[in-house]
Amino acid sequence: MRVNFTVNGRKQEADDVWEGESLLYVLRERMGLPGSKNACEQGECGSCTVRLDGVPVCSCLVAAGQAEGREVVTVEGLADYARHRDDAHPGTGCAAGTCGTSLDAAQRWQARPTDGQSAEAAELSPVQQAFIDAGAVQCGFCTPGLLVAADELLETQPSPTDQDIREALSGNLCRCTGYEKILDAVRLAAARQEEAVR
Repeated sequence: MRVNFTVNGRKQEADDVWEGESLLYVLRERMGLPGSKNACEQGECGSCTVRLDGVPVCSCLVAAGQAEGREVVTVEGLADYARHRDDAHPGTGCAAGTCGTSLDAAQRWQARPTDGQSAEAAELSPVQQAFIDAGAVQCGFCTPGLLVAADELLETQPSPTDQDIREALSGNLCRCTGYEKILDAVRLAAARQEEAVR
């Protein structure tokens, strides 16, 4: 089967997709996007989390065919997606409560020529930078899924409580940390987001 979908703002086509092939496999092996990790293949660890039409999902549990005509954002596209979101709401910012990318807006998003998947154009999203600054990255295997989940949280809840953060990240396992630096990173990203609005 052929699957046509948008990945990180670019129209993509995957040919000869087996009907049981996961979205994770297509992203990693056919699209060359290794950021989403294959750890459990059971939806237990969250390392493969991507946004499907704006909603975080475990891509190991999503059949590739289910992505037909839909928008997928991986960790590789997080900075571009965040920039697009900021451009769509100039002067308001997420802290003003106007964040949230509608499905229509997500589907209209197209990567710009300066956007890219190359190291030259590498730019970090605010949540990615906060993870680095807070030292929330150890082995890094779980980090892509945590970043995608945290980005969605901060889009929908710009000033999350600790309970909100824990709930949003509850589907993501990290075997290296006690989660404290991860929580610190999300708090830092939220504080910076709020500060940017002032």
